[in-house]
Amino acid sequence: MRLLLILSLFLSSLFASKEVLLLHSYHKGYKWSDDISLEIEKKFKNEKDIDLTTIYMDTKHVATPNYLNKLAQLYKEQFSTRNFDLIIVSDNNAFEFAIRYHEYLFKDLPILFCGINNFDKALLGENNMKEYMTGVVEQVDLEKNFELILRMQPELEKLLIINDKSKTGLAVKRDLRPVIEKYSKKINIEYVDNLDIDNLKKKVVNLDKKKSALLFVLLFKDKTGKFFTYKQSFKKIYEVSQVPTYGLWDFYLDYGMVGGLLTSAKAQGEAVANMTLQVLNGKSVKDIPVIEKSPNRYIFDYKELDRFDLSVENILKEYELINEPHGFFRKYTKLVVVIIIIFGILLIMVFSMKANIQRRMKVEKDLQNRIKFDKVLLDTLPNAIYYKNKDGKFLGCNKAFSELLNIPKKDVIGKTAKDFFAPDIARKNEAVDKKLLRTFGTDTSEITLHLSDNQMKHIIIKKAVYLDNDSSIGGIVCIMDDITERIQQKQFLIQQGKLAEMGDMVAAIAHQWNEPLVELSAEVQDIQTSFLLGELKNSQVQEFVNDSMVQIKYMSKTLSDFRNFLKPSTKKIIFSIKNSFEEIFEIIGKQIFYSNINMKVNYNYEGDDLLIYGYENEFKQVLLNLINNAKNKIIEKQTNVKYNLTINVDESKKYNIIEIIDDGGNIEPNIIDKIFEPYFTTKKRGTGFGLYMAKVIVEDKMNGQITVQNRDENVVFTIKLPKKEAQNENPTT
Repeated sequence: MRLLLILSLFLSSLFASKEVLLLHSYHKGYKWSDDISLEIEKKFKNEKDIDLTTIYMDTKHVATPNYLNKLAQLYKEQFSTRNFDLIIVSDNNAFEFAIRYHEYLFKDLPILFCGINNFDKALLGENNMKEYMTGVVEQVDLEKNFELILRMQPELEKLLIINDKSKTGLAVKRDLRPVIEKYSKKINIEYVDNLDIDNLKKKVVNLDKKKSALLFVLLFKDKTGKFFTYKQSFKKIYEVSQVPTYGLWDFYLDYGMVGGLLTSAKAQGEAVANMTLQVLNGKSVKDIPVIEKSPNRYIFDYKELDRFDLSVENILKEYELINEPHGFFRKYTKLVVVIIIIFGILLIMVFSMKANIQRRMKVEKDLQNRIKFDKVLLDTLPNAIYYKNKDGKFLGCNKAFSELLNIPKKDVIGKTAKDFFAPDIARKNEAVDKKLLRTFGTDTSEITLHLSDNQMKHIIIKKAVYLDNDSSIGGIVCIMDDITERIQQKQFLIQQGKLAEMGDMVAAIAHQWNEPLVELSAEVQDIQTSFLLGELKNSQVQEFVNDSMVQIKYMSKTLSDFRNFLKPSTKKIIFSIKNSFEEIFEIIGKQIFYSNINMKVNYNYEGDDLLIYGYENEFKQVLLNLINNAKNKIIEKQTNVKYNLTINVDESKKYNIIEIIDDGGNIEPNIIDKIFEPYFTTKKRGTGFGLYMAKVIVEDKMNGQITVQNRDENVVFTIKLPKKEAQNENPTT
């Protein structure tokens, strides 16, 4: 059952959700922004594959160019690991920010906007954003609001307009000028945007109660620079006002505003959310036209209409009322419906109880069958599996684990790792378990088990924490993968690679032995001549013996080096890079020389010799293969030109770095990506094992990297091996 649950979670993770970023110009708590967010979230609620991230720019408080530039740098870092499918921007500051930093932050991403004042379609074309942007325009209808006020208050003589000098406020001010000019012939209109809050309150107090009205536009900051929330500013005016207060935005409703033809944040959010679903379902932004007519609504507060004895019934056909009281019947109808529904549910529960009990009995039977199935499934799996509680005691295992350790399954229950594994492995086992129980993570490691029948098994261990039904920690599940055969096969291939090098090695030994054999031949002829002439002296004999032994020891050392090269390395050790090169050059150095190749080794590091942690003989096999490949490529050219073979040995903070560079000509671009593949070769009698085994040794066995590239006219093989302290050596159970 647990295995199927894990499998289902894994499969569900394969289907990634759509990532949407909502970028607000203002701050959380600003009702306009909050209402847009609520409407978008409401629309996405039933869309399970949409992941919405909301960010606030807070430009009501600060909007300097330096701040916006730093904000872009912050978002660049913040979004570096995110892959958004679509961006939504709310209000003008976020809209302009998205256009300005589109290439830097949201390159090639579709952007939808809402709440944009003074929208000019030409702006998209000027900034090359037509194919990336569309959205919903926010536009207050000032003239219709003026008409509404005059129709609702026919005897109106004075209208006081309160505004601030925010970006939105200034935009509304520009639109107000022609409207004020038109209606100032009918009524006295006073526009105020440069008073502090105290003087503003005095001006409101002095308004005529019967023949005046107030149009509240915006007030987030007064003349002194003091900031207000939308609630604070409106409340201060409402507390002293004795005249009807109209507005342009719906977020002032329910705080004392009569109402009007309002720009609705909810309507903006709903419209942009519908556009988002179209884009996420595959429709191109270019095919979605900008909604230039703002979706405004006539909305009124019943309490304020009643307070000032105002009516809209004979003025408008379609409008919305808030705070409208319910009649007695309507009020209690809902309660009656709820009671009927509850009674019906209870009645259904009573009649269905017997059926539920029967179904429960069937489920219990199915559960028992499932447990039996899971047990058979576990025993069928070839991987050894065991599971234990959070105290480290084994709760059970499958047949493969029992057979691996040659222990009956019933004897596993209640035991700990100390009962099955060597002390050092058991200790590391407990350390890893504690870490997993603390972090709820997973762990993968490799160990070598020495079994009771003297077998040695290489095992990959995979561990994970499992939870009980109440979401508390149940314990740890462990799956063991026997990779012994794979390791042995790799080692066999490495040895096969060494044997493939034997032809070049024998040729190298022939070069190495050529001079000693000539020297020995000359010594023998010289001692023979002295003997035939009767001039042989004891000193000559001793000198002959000494010189001959020097040559013989040199030849013996060559054979010893050859034999050591063929031996497989069984464990990782610390060895010298310099010594490895010197031992290789002892074997093939003269062959390189006689091949008319100028070889140079540069040790570009300070201090003592550079040390490597790994398999020494296999590493020397890699170096020998790369050097021989370069040599053979140069020999095939059959020219009198002297070629160069340069070896650079360097180090960084985490790696030892070796470059083997030859100027024998580039590798063809169409094959350079294939040369490390098994059985790939360009030689007539090549096996295709050499470079493949070099990659296996460097990357699989020594946790390093090997790459090749054409650099100008040179071919460069680069080996990067992690230093011992940088390697993650953690052989735990």
